[in-house]
Amino acid sequence: MVQLGDMRSSSPARYPSDLTDEQWVLIEPMVAVKPGGRPAKHPRRRIVDAILYVNRTGCSWRQMPHDFPPWDTVYWYFDRWAEDGTVDRLHNALRDAVRDADGRDPLASAGIVDSQLVKGADTLGLLIVVLVTSAALQDRDGGRLVVERAKMKMPSLVLIWADGGYAGKLLDFAQRHFKIVVEIIKRSDKWPTFEVLPSRWVIERTNSWLMGTRRLARDYGRLPEHSEAMVKWTMIGLMTRRLAPTSGRRAWQPKLTE
Repeated sequence: MVQLGDMRSSSPARYPSDLTDEQWVLIEPMVAVKPGGRPAKHPRRRIVDAILYVNRTGCSWRQMPHDFPPWDTVYWYFDRWAEDGTVDRLHNALRDAVRDADGRDPLASAGIVDSQLVKGADTLGLLIVVLVTSAALQDRDGGRLVVERAKMKMPSLVLIWADGGYAGKLLDFAQRHFKIVVEIIKRSDKWPTFEVLPSRWVIERTNSWLMGTRRLARDYGRLPEHSEAMVKWTMIGLMTRRLAPTSGRRAWQPKLTE
């Protein structure tokens, strides 16, 4: 008698957002199970993969595929890691590693501030701080909060580029309280059409990276802290791929023809 068995693998198929083994090595130490406690029911790697899946696809927590851990378990870890600083530590460690791999000092001296989400990035386009606020907050007021956060996270900062929305009291505030020079990049009146402004293109590129994840195309978070965490998870995914790239053609590279 010939029997037909199920030839499918017992392990779930990978999603494009899943971490490779090399990428997981970069993250694992930061989310490791504490020794001496009860064994974890769900692997930390699948928890991280699930968060990255929600971040990349934009689906709701309840609509995650069933081969991930239960959605409420994943959401609990997402909330806990945002609250206890795990996401910040993971993000900052990866940012330092990317800067080091690029031959840069992990302590950046210059950055750029932008108000799409009121965030600050270094000159490689990597995130230093992100601040989610109400739409009623003016750029210059959000800028003060970002300068405060940025100096705490990156004490080496001495120069920040910004657009005209941050002109005024922010320049004196940053110089007087944090010894940071805010340089306003002004748009030229010579050209009525689009132009790439010096230094400003760096953060526009960062905005483009962030919008590559569907979860950030629309803010579904009820809490500002969760919205900020999603921005950081986007950068975590991006930086792990930069440090441990997968093989094969990139989306922006042309297909090879014979």
